[in-house]
Amino acid sequence: MDLIKLLSDTFYIILILSAAPLLSSLVVGLLISIFQASTQIQDASLAFIPKVLIVFGTILLMSSWGTDTMSTFAIELFSKISEYGK
Repeated sequence: MDLIKLLSDTFYIILILSAAPLLSSLVVGLLISIFQASTQIQDASLAFIPKVLIVFGTILLMSSWGTDTMSTFAIELFSKISEYGK
């Protein structure tokens, strides 16, 4: 039963850490698509470059929180590793 909780917690942390970059990319992609549709400019780099910059900036802004979250999870995991091995 503990293994199921471990997997559940792992997936939850992955979801939480990846949500902000993915959502920011989604919003920027939607805004750029609306801009491209209204101006009829169909350039692939117009959508790619801002999304990459926004995702990179979001990861930079979230790096301290993400590192704290991952290190807390790793400390909990290593402290309970003997229980999971049984």
